[in-house]
Amino acid sequence: MRRFLLTSALCAALGGVVPGGSALAASVTAPAEGEPVALTHVRIVDGTGAAPVEDATVVIQGGRITAAGRGAEIPAGARRLDRSGDTVLPGLVSDHMHVGQYEGVTVDSRFYTRDVIMQELGQYRRYGVTTVAALGNNAPAVFDPLRREAHAGKTPADLFGVDQGIGVPRGAPPVNVAPDQLFRPETVDEARRDVDRMADEGTDLVKIWVDDFDGTLPVRMKPEIIRAVVDESHKRHLRVAAHIHDLADAEHVVDAGADIIAHGVRDKAVTPEFAERLKSRGIWYIATLQLDEAGTAWADHAPWTETPFTLAGLSASFLAQISDPAWSAAHSHGKQADFARSSLAMNLRNLKTLHDAGVKIGFGTDSGAMPLRVPGVAEHRELDLTVQAGLTPSEAIHIATGNAAALLDLSDRGVIAPGMRADLLVVEGNPAADIADVHRIVETWENGTAVPGPVRQVSGARQ
Repeated sequence: MRRFLLTSALCAALGGVVPGGSALAASVTAPAEGEPVALTHVRIVDGTGAAPVEDATVVIQGGRITAAGRGAEIPAGARRLDRSGDTVLPGLVSDHMHVGQYEGVTVDSRFYTRDVIMQELGQYRRYGVTTVAALGNNAPAVFDPLRREAHAGKTPADLFGVDQGIGVPRGAPPVNVAPDQLFRPETVDEARRDVDRMADEGTDLVKIWVDDFDGTLPVRMKPEIIRAVVDESHKRHLRVAAHIHDLADAEHVVDAGADIIAHGVRDKAVTPEFAERLKSRGIWYIATLQLDEAGTAWADHAPWTETPFTLAGLSASFLAQISDPAWSAAHSHGKQADFARSSLAMNLRNLKTLHDAGVKIGFGTDSGAMPLRVPGVAEHRELDLTVQAGLTPSEAIHIATGNAAALLDLSDRGVIAPGMRADLLVVEGNPAADIADVHRIVETWENGTAVPGPVRQVSGARQ
């Protein structure tokens, strides 16, 4: 019962952190104004890739880290929360996800609302994801005010992203979005105009959808449109993230000057020459391993899909769907399932190759784009899969924290150090030694507040 007692003590100390009544509800409480809180006897995994610091202290005040390390000075009057045996690491940062695209198992533009997005941000927060970047399909009338609220600390997690995005007429992305959520320019002039509109709205990045989704769409993005979008974006001091699947498309967008590859290469092995081009040009690579895994894992009833940690993030309608034998049979076999499995296998291989070559690796999952990619749950699976690809747990954590923040040009988070935002994930055990421990969430801190994890932990138990 140790973990339950510690969580109860935290609730009492901070005025009562009350778990959400549903999988998507968020509950936040804060210490008294300006009151310091000290997490003592913790292991710090600081997000830089450095070795863990044992028996350390992290001091939080006013939403910032004021001290961190072994022997860190604790201010007089600080609330001391003994976290013996726990690890503190930076809150996870997702460089590629989406918001407001579905509810339950239904995808529709009518769900692009403030309430739905706030629920999703609450779920990310409970699963330890404190900053997210929604890469496209965003309606500015809803997204832009909510993003300002997020930056002011008024939402469960901080929010960045792409206003609208640049798609293809009669092509990608093949999603049901409203006209104000996506541009599909026919000409170079239209493409430049659309980029300028996004820039004027304050978009953080520009997103392009390039490929034909494995031949399921009749057209790809025209090369001249790609070049025009990249050129105009760079003129407006914006970076371009490109949706791709195949190596040929990845090479093409790199040639055009894209700054971020928003999905892993999944059709064939990347070449040393391609890796060197990414490295020498400083191009970021986001593998989104979980995207393809999610295509079959639920139908296959993979062990991770049935843990309390995962089930806590599922809606009733989604749970009913994946529990239906007919649905599972239809989604575990056939061309689409085989394609997802082969894409994942190649993605794992290419991530390892590019990481070892020194390419800058970001962190994302495409969660929130479709019901199978569950907010928060997907990010934890991405960590597992990154280790499965051959990276160490410390390298995976570094990618999901320090690296992911750097991709978004955020210098105030992603690492644990004095002066940084107090965006913290507290877990049982040592995830730098065993990545599975990152799922044993005690609480998540952000903007000086704490919420408990999705599942109450009991000492010695693993989810």
